[in-house]
Amino acid sequence: MKKIIYITVFLSALKSLSQVNDTINHRKGFTIHAQTTVINQTKAGFNAPYSGDNSLTLTNESKTSMTGTLYLGAKLWKGASIYLNPEIAGGSGLSEALGLGGATNGETFRIGNPEPKIYVARMFFKQIFDLNRGEHKKDIQNYFHNHSDFNQLDEYIPNNYLAFTIGKVSLADFFDDNRYSHDARTQFMNWGLMANGAWDYAANTRGYTPAIVLEYVTPKHELRYGTALLPLAANGNDMNWNYPKSSSHNLEYTYKFKLNKRPGAIRALTFFNATYMGDYQKSIALNPFSPDTKNVRTYGGTKFGFGLNAEQELADDFGVFARLSWNDGKYETWAFTEIDKSFSLGGVLNGNRWNRKNDVFGLAYLINGLSKPHQNYLKAGGKGFMLGDGYLNYTPEHIVETYYAAELVKNQMYLTGTYQFILNPGYNADRQGPINVFSIRVHCRI
Repeated sequence: MKKIIYITVFLSALKSLSQVNDTINHRKGFTIHAQTTVINQTKAGFNAPYSGDNSLTLTNESKTSMTGTLYLGAKLWKGASIYLNPEIAGGSGLSEALGLGGATNGETFRIGNPEPKIYVARMFFKQIFDLNRGEHKKDIQNYFHNHSDFNQLDEYIPNNYLAFTIGKVSLADFFDDNRYSHDARTQFMNWGLMANGAWDYAANTRGYTPAIVLEYVTPKHELRYGTALLPLAANGNDMNWNYPKSSSHNLEYTYKFKLNKRPGAIRALTFFNATYMGDYQKSIALNPFSPDTKNVRTYGGTKFGFGLNAEQELADDFGVFARLSWNDGKYETWAFTEIDKSFSLGGVLNGNRWNRKNDVFGLAYLINGLSKPHQNYLKAGGKGFMLGDGYLNYTPEHIVETYYAAELVKNQMYLTGTYQFILNPGYNADRQGPINVFSIRVHCRI
Protein backbone atom coordinates (compact mmCIF):
# COMPACT_ATOMS: atom_id res chain seq x y z
CA MET A 1 0.00 0.00 0.00
CA LYS A 2 2.84 2.41 0.86
CA LYS A 3 4.44 1.82 -2.53
CA ILE A 4 1.18 2.69 -4.29
CA ILE A 5 0.94 5.92 -2.29
CA TYR A 6 4.54 6.87 -3.07
CA ILE A 7 4.03 6.14 -6.78
CA THR A 8 0.80 8.17 -6.89
CA VAL A 9 2.40 11.13 -5.11
CA PHE A 10 5.45 11.07 -7.38
CA LEU A 11 3.36 10.86 -10.57
CA SER A 12 1.27 13.81 -9.36
CA ALA A 13 4.45 15.78 -8.66
CA LEU A 14 5.76 14.84 -12.10
CA LYS A 15 2.59 16.19 -13.71
CA SER A 16 2.87 19.46 -11.78
CA LEU A 17 6.55 19.77 -12.62
CA SER A 18 5.83 19.36 -16.33
CA GLN A 19 3.75 22.56 -16.25
CA VAL A 20 6.83 24.65 -15.38
CA ASN A 21 9.40 22.46 -17.10
CA ASP A 22 9.36 24.17 -20.50
CA THR A 23 9.62 27.66 -19.03
CA ILE A 24 12.64 26.80 -16.89
CA ASN A 25 14.46 24.80 -19.56
CA HIS A 26 14.18 27.61 -22.11
CA ARG A 27 15.97 29.94 -19.73
CA LYS A 28 19.66 29.89 -20.48
CA GLY A 29 21.74 28.40 -17.72
CA PHE A 30 19.22 26.13 -15.99
CA THR A 31 17.82 22.64 -16.53
CA ILE A 32 15.17 20.71 -14.64
CA HIS A 33 13.81 17.29 -15.58
CA ALA A 34 12.42 14.22 -13.85
CA GLN A 35 11.73 10.55 -14.43
CA THR A 36 9.84 7.77 -12.73
CA THR A 37 9.99 4.07 -13.57
CA VAL A 38 7.80 1.30 -12.18
CA ILE A 39 8.58 -2.34 -13.01
CA ASN A 40 6.55 -5.41 -12.07
CA GLN A 41 8.18 -8.80 -12.62
CA THR A 42 6.63 -12.25 -12.31
CA LYS A 43 8.57 -15.51 -12.22
CA ALA A 44 7.04 -18.93 -12.69
CA GLY A 45 8.08 -21.64 -10.23
CA PHE A 46 10.56 -24.38 -11.12
CA ASN A 47 12.02 -27.56 -9.64
CA ALA A 48 15.50 -28.13 -8.22
CA PRO A 49 17.02 -30.77 -5.91
CA TYR A 50 18.35 -28.22 -3.40
CA SER A 51 18.54 -24.52 -2.58
CA GLY A 52 20.81 -22.31 -0.51
CA ASP A 53 20.52 -19.00 1.32
CA ASN A 54 21.29 -17.04 -1.87
CA SER A 55 19.37 -19.17 -4.37
CA LEU A 56 16.68 -18.05 -6.76
CA THR A 57 13.47 -19.18 -5.05
CA LEU A 58 11.61 -22.20 -6.47
CA THR A 59 8.11 -20.77 -6.00
CA ASN A 60 6.09 -18.38 -8.13
CA GLU A 61 7.08 -14.77 -7.43
CA SER A 62 5.85 -11.30 -8.25
CA LYS A 63 7.85 -8.22 -7.23
CA THR A 64 7.56 -4.52 -8.00
CA SER A 65 10.20 -1.79 -8.01
CA MET A 66 9.94 1.96 -8.46
CA THR A 67 12.38 4.83 -8.84
CA GLY A 68 11.87 8.55 -9.20
CA THR A 69 14.65 11.00 -10.00
CA LEU A 70 14.83 14.79 -10.18
CA TYR A 71 17.53 16.21 -12.48
CA LEU A 72 18.62 19.74 -11.56
CA GLY A 73 21.43 21.64 -13.26
CA ALA A 74 22.85 25.15 -13.52
CA LYS A 75 25.56 26.89 -15.51
CA LEU A 76 28.30 28.56 -13.44
CA TRP A 77 30.62 30.13 -16.00
CA LYS A 78 31.93 29.34 -19.47
CA GLY A 79 32.02 25.55 -19.79
CA ALA A 80 31.23 24.95 -16.11
CA SER A 81 28.05 23.48 -14.62
CA ILE A 82 26.76 21.73 -11.51
CA TYR A 83 24.12 19.01 -11.18
CA LEU A 84 22.05 17.52 -8.36
CA ASN A 85 19.85 14.40 -8.59
CA PRO A 86 17.67 13.61 -5.56
CA GLU A 87 16.17 10.15 -6.00
CA ILE A 88 13.57 7.92 -4.38
CA ALA A 89 13.66 4.14 -4.78
CA GLY A 90 11.67 1.28 -3.31
CA GLY A 91 10.56 -2.28 -3.87
CA SER A 92 12.75 -5.27 -4.62
CA GLY A 93 13.81 -7.68 -7.32
CA LEU A 94 12.85 -11.31 -7.71
CA SER A 95 14.33 -13.33 -4.83
CA GLU A 96 15.74 -10.02 -3.51
CA ALA A 97 18.10 -9.93 -6.56
CA LEU A 98 19.76 -13.19 -5.43
CA GLY A 99 20.51 -16.42 -7.28
CA LEU A 100 21.54 -15.02 -10.67
CA GLY A 101 24.68 -13.54 -12.16
CA GLY A 102 22.48 -11.72 -14.65
CA ALA A 103 19.75 -10.39 -12.36
CA THR A 104 16.51 -9.62 -14.15
CA ASN A 105 15.75 -6.02 -13.13
CA GLY A 106 18.37 -3.31 -13.55
CA GLU A 107 16.25 -0.94 -11.46
CA THR A 108 16.55 -3.01 -8.27
CA PHE A 109 19.31 -3.09 -5.68
CA ARG A 110 20.66 -5.68 -3.28
CA ILE A 111 19.18 -4.07 -0.16
CA GLY A 112 17.30 -5.67 2.68
CA ASN A 113 14.59 -3.04 3.20
CA PRO A 114 12.17 -2.61 0.26
CA GLU A 115 10.53 0.53 1.73
CA PRO A 116 10.92 3.64 -0.47
CA LYS A 117 13.87 5.81 0.54
CA ILE A 118 15.01 9.26 -0.57
CA TYR A 119 18.74 9.87 -1.12
CA VAL A 120 21.13 11.91 -3.26
CA ALA A 121 21.98 9.84 -6.32
CA ARG A 122 24.32 12.28 -8.07
CA MET A 123 25.90 15.60 -7.14
CA PHE A 124 28.77 16.74 -9.33
CA PHE A 125 30.65 19.59 -10.98
CA LYS A 126 31.69 19.50 -14.65
CA GLN A 127 34.08 21.75 -16.56
CA ILE A 128 34.42 21.56 -20.36
CA PHE A 129 37.51 23.04 -22.05
CA ASP A 130 36.91 24.03 -25.69
CA LEU A 131 39.66 22.81 -28.05
CA ASN A 132 38.20 24.48 -31.15
CA ARG A 133 40.34 27.61 -30.74
CA GLY A 134 37.55 30.12 -30.60
CA GLU A 135 35.51 29.33 -33.70
CA HIS A 136 31.94 30.64 -33.71
CA LYS A 137 29.67 28.45 -31.61
CA LYS A 138 27.01 28.21 -34.31
CA ASP A 139 29.49 26.73 -36.78
CA ILE A 140 27.90 23.28 -37.18
CA GLN A 141 31.23 21.83 -38.28
CA ASN A 142 32.76 22.45 -34.87
CA TYR A 143 29.83 22.76 -32.43
CA PHE A 144 26.61 20.89 -31.83
CA HIS A 145 23.49 22.04 -30.04
CA ASN A 146 22.72 20.16 -26.83
CA HIS A 147 19.04 20.44 -25.94
CA SER A 148 18.03 20.50 -22.28
CA ASP A 149 17.82 16.93 -20.96
CA PHE A 150 18.80 14.78 -17.98
CA ASN A 151 21.96 16.39 -16.54
CA GLN A 152 22.38 18.38 -19.75
CA LEU A 153 22.01 22.13 -20.34
CA ASP A 154 20.59 23.78 -23.46
CA GLU A 155 23.86 25.04 -24.96
CA TYR A 156 26.37 24.66 -27.76
CA ILE A 157 29.08 22.07 -27.09
CA PRO A 158 32.38 21.86 -29.00
CA ASN A 159 33.04 18.63 -30.86
CA ASN A 160 36.65 18.75 -29.65
CA TYR A 161 36.99 19.19 -25.91
CA LEU A 162 38.51 18.15 -22.62
CA ALA A 163 36.21 17.62 -19.64
CA PHE A 164 36.78 17.32 -15.90
CA THR A 165 34.04 15.94 -13.63
CA ILE A 166 34.19 15.56 -9.85
CA GLY A 167 31.51 14.50 -7.39
CA LYS A 168 29.07 11.68 -6.73
CA VAL A 169 28.21 9.97 -10.02
CA SER A 170 27.48 6.64 -11.64
CA LEU A 171 30.53 5.42 -13.56
CA ALA A 172 28.13 3.80 -16.02
CA ASP A 173 27.09 7.33 -17.09
CA PHE A 174 30.59 7.81 -18.52
CA PHE A 175 31.87 4.34 -19.45
CA ASP A 176 30.57 1.35 -21.43
CA ASP A 177 27.89 3.36 -23.23
CA ASN A 178 25.89 1.69 -26.00
CA ARG A 179 23.18 3.17 -28.19
CA TYR A 180 21.12 -0.03 -28.15
CA SER A 181 21.70 -1.56 -24.72
CA HIS A 182 22.59 0.56 -21.70
CA ASP A 183 19.52 1.85 -19.83
CA ALA A 184 17.31 -0.54 -17.84
CA ARG A 185 14.64 2.17 -17.63
CA THR A 186 14.04 2.21 -21.40
CA GLN A 187 15.93 -0.71 -22.98
CA PHE A 188 16.91 -4.24 -21.87
CA MET A 189 16.40 -4.87 -18.14
CA ASN A 190 18.95 -7.61 -17.40
CA TRP A 191 22.04 -6.54 -15.48
CA GLY A 192 24.31 -8.37 -17.93
CA LEU A 193 22.86 -6.39 -20.86
CA MET A 194 22.91 -2.87 -19.42
CA ALA A 195 26.71 -3.08 -18.92
CA ASN A 196 29.67 -5.39 -19.39
CA GLY A 197 28.90 -8.07 -16.82
CA ALA A 198 32.50 -8.71 -15.76
CA TRP A 199 33.19 -5.01 -15.19
CA ASP A 200 33.04 -4.82 -11.38
CA TYR A 201 32.54 -1.07 -11.49
CA ALA A 202 32.91 0.96 -8.31
CA ALA A 203 29.58 1.84 -6.70
CA ASN A 204 27.59 1.67 -3.52
CA THR A 205 24.66 -0.72 -3.39
CA ARG A 206 22.51 1.78 -5.34
CA GLY A 207 25.06 2.28 -8.12
CA TYR A 208 26.76 5.59 -7.21
CA THR A 209 30.18 6.62 -5.92
CA PRO A 210 32.43 9.68 -5.39
CA ALA A 211 34.68 9.89 -8.45
CA ILE A 212 36.86 12.00 -10.73
CA VAL A 213 36.46 11.53 -14.49
CA LEU A 214 38.68 13.01 -17.21
CA GLU A 215 37.52 13.00 -20.85
CA TYR A 216 39.12 13.81 -24.20
CA VAL A 217 36.52 13.89 -26.98
CA THR A 218 36.82 14.40 -30.75
CA PRO A 219 34.37 13.48 -33.54
CA LYS A 220 36.04 10.08 -34.06
CA HIS A 221 38.00 9.37 -30.90
CA GLU A 222 37.15 9.46 -27.20
CA LEU A 223 39.42 8.68 -24.25
CA ARG A 224 38.20 8.53 -20.65
CA TYR A 225 39.84 7.86 -17.31
CA GLY A 226 37.96 7.63 -14.06
CA THR A 227 39.04 6.93 -10.51
CA ALA A 228 36.52 6.27 -7.77
CA LEU A 229 35.96 5.06 -4.23
CA LEU A 230 34.94 1.48 -3.50
CA PRO A 231 32.53 0.43 -0.73
CA LEU A 232 33.82 -0.55 2.71
CA ALA A 233 32.32 -4.03 2.30
CA ALA A 234 31.16 -6.05 -0.68
CA ASN A 235 27.87 -4.55 -1.89
CA GLY A 236 28.10 -1.96 0.89
CA ASN A 237 26.46 1.46 0.99
CA ASP A 238 29.25 3.22 2.91
CA MET A 239 32.36 4.10 0.93
CA ASN A 240 35.98 3.47 1.89
CA TRP A 241 37.77 6.84 1.97
CA ASN A 242 41.22 5.28 2.49
CA TYR A 243 42.07 6.08 -1.14
CA PRO A 244 45.75 4.98 -1.08
CA LYS A 245 44.62 1.45 -0.14
CA SER A 246 41.15 1.28 -1.67
CA SER A 247 40.36 2.67 -5.12
CA SER A 248 39.08 1.87 -8.59
CA HIS A 249 40.70 2.89 -11.88
CA ASN A 250 38.95 2.75 -15.26
CA LEU A 251 40.27 3.57 -18.74
CA GLU A 252 38.24 3.47 -21.95
CA TYR A 253 38.94 4.27 -25.61
CA THR A 254 36.11 4.77 -28.12
CA TYR A 255 36.47 4.79 -31.90
CA LYS A 256 33.52 6.08 -33.92
CA PHE A 257 33.23 5.21 -37.61
CA LYS A 258 30.82 4.76 -40.50
CA LEU A 259 30.14 1.47 -42.26
CA ASN A 260 28.25 1.91 -45.53
CA LYS A 261 27.58 5.49 -44.40
CA ARG A 262 25.94 4.28 -41.19
CA PRO A 263 27.31 5.13 -37.71
CA GLY A 264 29.03 2.60 -35.51
CA ALA A 265 31.36 2.55 -32.52
CA ILE A 266 33.81 0.25 -30.76
CA ARG A 267 34.80 0.74 -27.12
CA ALA A 268 37.68 -0.90 -25.25
CA LEU A 269 37.53 -0.70 -21.45
CA THR A 270 39.99 -1.85 -18.80
CA PHE A 271 39.70 -1.56 -15.02
CA PHE A 272 41.70 -2.22 -11.86
CA ASN A 273 40.25 -2.34 -8.33
CA ALA A 274 42.24 -2.64 -5.11
CA THR A 275 40.67 -2.81 -1.66
CA TYR A 276 40.07 -4.84 1.51
CA MET A 277 38.78 -8.03 -0.15
CA GLY A 278 39.07 -11.80 0.26
CA ASP A 279 40.81 -14.40 -1.91
CA TYR A 280 38.57 -17.35 -2.90
CA GLN A 281 41.32 -19.98 -2.70
CA LYS A 282 42.61 -18.74 0.66
CA SER A 283 39.12 -18.92 2.13
CA ILE A 284 38.84 -22.55 0.95
CA ALA A 285 42.25 -23.38 2.42
CA LEU A 286 41.18 -21.90 5.77
CA ASN A 287 37.85 -23.78 5.86
CA PRO A 288 37.37 -26.34 3.06
CA PHE A 289 33.80 -27.24 4.13
CA SER A 290 32.35 -23.77 4.73
CA PRO A 291 34.59 -21.10 3.20
CA ASP A 292 33.85 -17.43 3.76
CA THR A 293 35.84 -14.66 2.07
CA LYS A 294 35.04 -12.35 5.00
CA ASN A 295 37.51 -14.37 7.10
CA VAL A 296 40.45 -13.73 4.77
CA ARG A 297 39.87 -10.12 3.77
CA THR A 298 42.95 -7.93 3.71
CA TYR A 299 44.17 -4.81 1.98
CA GLY A 300 46.03 -5.67 -1.19
CA GLY A 301 43.18 -7.63 -2.73
CA THR A 302 42.81 -6.78 -6.41
CA LYS A 303 40.57 -7.37 -9.39
CA PHE A 304 41.37 -6.40 -12.97
CA GLY A 305 39.67 -7.01 -16.28
CA PHE A 306 38.55 -5.68 -19.64
CA GLY A 307 35.43 -5.13 -21.69
CA LEU A 308 34.77 -4.73 -25.41
CA ASN A 309 31.61 -3.03 -26.62
CA ALA A 310 30.39 -2.52 -30.20
CA GLU A 311 27.33 -1.00 -31.87
CA GLN A 312 26.39 -0.66 -35.53
CA GLU A 313 23.42 0.85 -37.33
CA LEU A 314 22.43 -1.40 -40.24
CA ALA A 315 19.29 0.43 -41.43
CA ASP A 316 17.34 3.57 -40.53
CA ASP A 317 15.27 1.51 -38.10
CA PHE A 318 17.63 -1.34 -37.11
CA GLY A 319 20.91 -1.71 -35.25
CA VAL A 320 22.97 -4.42 -33.54
CA PHE A 321 25.30 -4.54 -30.55
CA ALA A 322 27.71 -6.90 -28.80
CA ARG A 323 29.74 -6.96 -25.59
CA LEU A 324 32.58 -9.20 -24.37
CA SER A 325 34.07 -8.91 -20.88
CA TRP A 326 36.42 -10.76 -18.51
CA ASN A 327 38.00 -10.31 -15.09
CA ASP A 328 40.61 -12.42 -13.29
CA GLY A 329 38.13 -13.63 -10.65
CA LYS A 330 40.76 -14.42 -8.03
CA TYR A 331 39.27 -12.18 -5.35
CA GLU A 332 35.61 -11.78 -4.44
CA THR A 333 33.19 -9.66 -6.44
CA TRP A 334 32.94 -6.30 -4.70
CA ALA A 335 30.43 -3.90 -6.26
CA PHE A 336 28.45 -4.95 -9.36
CA THR A 337 27.48 -8.60 -9.87
CA GLU A 338 28.97 -12.09 -9.69
CA ILE A 339 30.03 -12.45 -13.32
CA ASP A 340 33.68 -13.09 -14.25
CA LYS A 341 33.22 -13.49 -18.01
CA SER A 342 30.35 -12.58 -20.28
CA PHE A 343 29.27 -12.27 -23.90
CA SER A 344 26.12 -10.65 -25.26
CA LEU A 345 24.70 -10.08 -28.72
CA GLY A 346 21.48 -8.40 -29.76
CA GLY A 347 19.49 -6.23 -32.12
CA VAL A 348 16.99 -3.39 -31.82
CA LEU A 349 14.27 -2.44 -34.33
CA ASN A 350 12.10 0.66 -34.10
CA GLY A 351 8.50 0.78 -35.27
CA ASN A 352 8.89 2.63 -38.57
CA ARG A 353 7.69 -0.38 -40.53
CA TRP A 354 4.33 -0.48 -38.71
CA ASN A 355 3.89 3.32 -38.39
CA ARG A 356 5.01 3.45 -34.75
CA LYS A 357 8.38 5.16 -35.23
CA ASN A 358 9.02 5.70 -31.52
CA ASP A 359 8.17 2.14 -30.49
CA VAL A 360 11.09 -0.26 -30.05
CA PHE A 361 11.49 -4.05 -30.27
CA GLY A 362 14.65 -5.64 -28.87
CA LEU A 363 16.07 -9.16 -28.73
CA ALA A 364 19.34 -10.21 -27.07
CA TYR A 365 21.28 -13.29 -25.95
CA LEU A 366 23.62 -13.33 -22.94
CA ILE A 367 26.01 -15.99 -21.61
CA ASN A 368 27.79 -15.53 -18.26
CA GLY A 369 30.56 -17.51 -16.58
CA LEU A 370 32.75 -17.71 -13.48
CA SER A 371 36.49 -18.02 -12.88
CA LYS A 372 37.79 -21.35 -11.58
CA PRO A 373 38.52 -20.00 -8.06
CA HIS A 374 34.99 -18.55 -7.92
CA GLN A 375 33.54 -21.90 -9.03
CA ASN A 376 35.52 -23.78 -6.38
CA TYR A 377 34.38 -21.37 -3.67
CA LEU A 378 30.67 -21.82 -4.47
CA LYS A 379 31.10 -25.58 -4.90
CA ALA A 380 32.56 -25.80 -1.38
CA GLY A 381 29.49 -24.04 0.03
CA GLY A 382 30.72 -20.46 0.02
CA LYS A 383 28.43 -17.47 -0.50
CA GLY A 384 28.91 -14.19 -2.32
CA PHE A 385 26.54 -11.24 -1.98
CA MET A 386 24.37 -12.63 -4.82
CA LEU A 387 25.16 -16.33 -5.19
CA GLY A 388 25.25 -19.35 -2.89
CA ASP A 389 23.24 -22.53 -3.55
CA GLY A 390 25.20 -24.52 -0.95
CA TYR A 391 26.82 -26.52 -3.76
CA LEU A 392 27.69 -25.87 -7.40
CA ASN A 393 27.59 -28.18 -10.41
CA TYR A 394 29.11 -25.54 -12.66
CA THR A 395 27.84 -24.63 -16.10
CA PRO A 396 27.45 -21.24 -17.82
CA GLU A 397 24.34 -19.16 -17.27
CA HIS A 398 22.27 -18.51 -20.43
CA ILE A 399 19.72 -15.70 -20.78
CA VAL A 400 17.53 -14.51 -23.65
CA GLU A 401 15.63 -11.24 -23.27
CA THR A 402 13.10 -9.67 -25.62
CA TYR A 403 11.03 -6.53 -25.14
CA TYR A 404 8.58 -4.23 -26.87
CA ALA A 405 8.42 -0.60 -25.73
CA ALA A 406 5.39 1.42 -26.85
CA GLU A 407 5.27 5.21 -26.69
CA LEU A 408 1.97 6.22 -25.07
CA VAL A 409 2.55 9.97 -24.74
CA LYS A 410 5.02 11.57 -27.14
CA ASN A 411 8.45 11.89 -25.52
CA GLN A 412 6.93 11.44 -22.05
CA MET A 413 5.39 8.04 -21.31
CA TYR A 414 6.35 4.51 -22.38
CA LEU A 415 4.88 1.08 -21.64
CA THR A 416 7.14 -1.97 -22.06
CA GLY A 417 6.48 -5.69 -21.99
CA THR A 418 9.52 -7.94 -21.48
CA TYR A 419 10.20 -11.68 -21.41
CA GLN A 420 13.39 -13.32 -20.10
CA PHE A 421 14.26 -17.01 -20.58
CA ILE A 422 16.97 -18.27 -18.22
CA LEU A 423 18.90 -21.55 -18.08
CA ASN A 424 21.21 -22.57 -15.21
CA PRO A 425 20.52 -19.70 -12.78
CA GLY A 426 23.55 -19.06 -10.61
CA TYR A 427 25.69 -21.23 -12.97
CA ASN A 428 24.24 -24.41 -11.48
CA ALA A 429 23.33 -27.30 -13.79
CA ASP A 430 21.48 -28.98 -10.90
CA ARG A 431 19.08 -26.03 -10.86
CA GLN A 432 18.76 -25.80 -14.63
CA GLY A 433 15.23 -24.49 -14.90
CA PRO A 434 14.24 -23.10 -17.34
CA ILE A 435 13.15 -19.90 -15.62
CA ASN A 436 10.49 -17.73 -17.25
CA VAL A 437 10.29 -14.08 -16.21
CA PHE A 438 7.61 -11.68 -17.46
CA SER A 439 7.82 -7.92 -16.85
CA ILE A 440 5.72 -4.80 -17.29
CA ARG A 441 7.50 -1.45 -17.15
CA VAL A 442 6.05 2.06 -17.10
CA HIS A 443 8.52 4.88 -17.67
CA CYS A 444 7.59 8.57 -17.52
CA ARG A 445 9.93 11.48 -18.19
CA ILE A 446 9.75 15.25 -18.60
